[in-house]
Parts: sequence; C-alpha cells; structure tokens
Amino acid sequence: MAYASIIFENPNTGFMKTAPVGYSWTTLFFGPFPALSRGDWKWGLIMLVLIPLAAIGITAAFALTYNKLYIKDLISAGYKAKSITNGNMDYAAVKLGFNIPRLQS
Repeated sequence: MAYASIIFENPNTGFMKTAPVGYSWTTLFFGPFPALSRGDWKWGLIMLVLIPLAAIGITAAFALTYNKLYIKDLISAGYKAKSITNGNMDYAAVKLGFNIPRLQS
C-alpha cells in the first residue's frame, strides 16, 4: 500500500486529483483497472496491451512504477500539490526522485 497520497489541484481548472506515493498493490492485483478507474487512459491502455504479453513480470514492473508515472503525468498536465496525507512533501519528493510543484498559499 502506498504510504501517503498527494492531493493535486490544477490551478487553471480547479480540478483536484489524489495520487498515491509508493508501491501500487492495486496495480499488482488488478493490472490496468486502477489506472483506468482514475481516468489515466494512457497508462491504463499501455498496461492493457503489455500485461497479456508477459503477465506477471510486466504487472510487477508497473506496480513498482505506476504511481510515480501517474504523478509525473499530473505535473505535466499542470497540476500542483495542494497537500499530502500521512507524510511529508519533502520526503515524498525524495522517494519519487523529483521536485513536486506546490500551489502558492
């Protein structure tokens, strides 16, 4: 289970999304369906195509990386972190390996 979740908000649209930080157990057990349920069509469809090709290995690889990929895509789409649950934003940035842009208060 992810150890924390970052709440992102797009300052242009006001839309908010929650992104878990850490290992994606839901991706391990349910494959592309967590991504598709989040509306993350790009990674959901990629997993839908690749997982049947090498079932367990690909699923485990996506479980390790999916949450990080999702967060990167949110940031690329203009989302900025509003807050974090069960953790520290600086620690999450270190675990992810990149800076997390934050909303100005």
